[in-house]
Formats: sequence, C-alpha cells, structure tokens
Amino acid sequence: MEMQQNTPIYKLVIVGANGGIGRQCVEQALQAGHLVTAILRNPAKLAIEHPNLKKVSGDVMQPGAFENHFENQDAVISAIGVAGGFGSDKPTALYSQGNANVLKAMEQKGIKRMFLISASAIEISPVLPFYIRLIEKYVVQKLLKHMYTDLLKMEAVIKSSNISWTIIRPPQLTNQAVTGTYRIAINTFLKNCLKISRADVAHFIINNVANRDTYQATVEIGY
Repeated sequence: MEMQQNTPIYKLVIVGANGGIGRQCVEQALQAGHLVTAILRNPAKLAIEHPNLKKVSGDVMQPGAFENHFENQDAVISAIGVAGGFGSDKPTALYSQGNANVLKAMEQKGIKRMFLISASAIEISPVLPFYIRLIEKYVVQKLLKHMYTDLLKMEAVIKSSNISWTIIRPPQLTNQAVTGTYRIAINTFLKNCLKISRADVAHFIINNVANRDTYQATVEIGY
C-alpha cells in the first residue's frame, strides 16, 4: 500500500534555534516531518535529538561561519535574539546586521524563502485600545528603544530584498502550549493584538512556508 504524503517535506534552516520561538520551530518542524538544520552558537545547548535534525555551530555576526549549511535548503527561519531577550536593552546590531548576513548567505545559495521575528510595538497600532497605545508609546518603546531601533533597521534591510520574506510582529509573548488557534493580519493591524505564545508563533511559521499570501508581507498575530 502506497503512503500518501499530504504536505511537502521541507528542508528548513533555523537560526537562533535555542531561543523561545526557535526551539519551538525546531520541535514542531520535526513533528511535521521536515528536515531541520539548527544553527546556534553552542549546539550542545539544544537538548533535542532526532534523525531529521542536524545541529551546527554558527554565529550570524560572523559571516562565513554558516553559509555552507544553507546549501540545498528550502527556507530559513531567523529566530535570533539578544541575550536576556526583552529584559535587556543595550545598543545592538544583532537583528539588522545578523539578518543582513543571513540574507547574503541565502542569496549566495539561492534560497528564496525567509521568516523573521520583529515586534508589534515598533509601530503603534491604531486599532489597539487607547490605553494600550499610550503604554506602548511611552513605556514599551522607551524601555526597548535600542532593540526596536535595530528591528526597524532589520525590517528595512529585508524589505529592500527580492526574496519571499515574512516579517512576523508578535505582541507580548507567553510560554503557553501550542493551540493552533489564533488570528492574523497581513500587511495591516490586528485588532486587540495583545498576546501570543511562542509555540503558536512557531505553529504559524511551520504551517505557512508555502503560503504566497504571506510573501513579502508583515504579519501581526494574536489570540
């Protein structure tokens, strides 16, 4: 009896694979049967073993350290983040320069598909409740000034490219389990976009690799 494969198997590169969203992407991609190359500075920290997983050492700030692992891949998921995440806001070029290096490697190897993680609050949504807009403008944007400045630079770099990129702008991230039930807004603002779990951000990514509606688009996601 011949097995039927309902969904294609993709070769996915996940950069920043030990972060909150990156690890979820690794786990869910493997569960879906995809082939995963996980790139992170210390592969030993990713405590996942699977026949379809290759863990390699690479630093996005060091061009030349990871390009060979982009050979014959279908898509790149960039889930890189600064140490300390949203609890740290020092001047950084990780998002802009790191993803510029990833983009260059993709162009060299002919990869056309990329997902990146930004943040909803870098642009104040007009459809959020008034008090949330005030908090984002006068609290969140000031606390995360350096991070958001670099995320905006990153978005500009990616938007000027010719690849099929999707920039995801999640709101407050939680550690809740995957539900697969959430709302999205493509190239517009999502009403009451307040929270989403890292697991559901990963779920959206893994399930929209070939969704042309999300090509060269920003996506807000929330419950």
